[in-house]
Amino acid sequence: MPVKVLILEDNPVARSFLCRVVRESFSDANAITEAGDLETARKHIALAGGATGLHGVDPFKLILVDLELPDGNGMELLAELAHYPATKIVTTLYSDDDHLFPALQRGADGYLLKEDRFEVLVEELQKIVRGQPPLSPAIARRLLTHFRDSSLGDAQAPDSGLMRATGFTTSRPVPMEKLPDHERLTPRESEVLTYLSKGFTIKEIASLMGIKWFTVNDHIKSIYKKLNVSSRAEAAVLASKQGLV
Repeated sequence: MPVKVLILEDNPVARSFLCRVVRESFSDANAITEAGDLETARKHIALAGGATGLHGVDPFKLILVDLELPDGNGMELLAELAHYPATKIVTTLYSDDDHLFPALQRGADGYLLKEDRFEVLVEELQKIVRGQPPLSPAIARRLLTHFRDSSLGDAQAPDSGLMRATGFTTSRPVPMEKLPDHERLTPRESEVLTYLSKGFTIKEIASLMGIKWFTVNDHIKSIYKKLNVSSRAEAAVLASKQGLV
């Protein structure tokens, strides 16, 4: 089954460019849906399971979101899709803190600059398969500079899936108590965690398990949430100590 991708971009030339980037980035057959404004994007999302993706229809697995749109701001959509089961990547021309950090706070899983070269965008987008957040080089440098110089406390620091994935969170103790029954890993999640702890990439795990890499990515997100960790190393150590794998 093709991987469903939604590209929200009002500029037709840029939209075509991003379509080429997506097709070049992934070997899976892609079913790409294009939207030039928020209203159109919302209609497509409504047809693909609604804001939670739970209406029995195959949801989008990857969503590229432009920030400046003719009928609003892409951050509105990021906020609306907080619980939507997709990897959400901002694709924009803005590299300043006023756009970057609000996007991360609203749940962006990556941040790419459309001005980057085609090859750079492909390389960054492919990081999803390896379980890494896609970040344009300029954005990665900005994040490093910000967190090296920042003296912000936990309550003020940006919090998002991307921030946890990049390791820019303040250290916190790993809980050692047993998980409640409803938060125990499923057999499938335990299998994914076992492969993760052995150093396999998302793409390799997908091949070993005979499933799509987007599905593996969903399992990993669930594992991190249930174990309250932010990296595969933390997850593997905690799971081993708790006898989860």
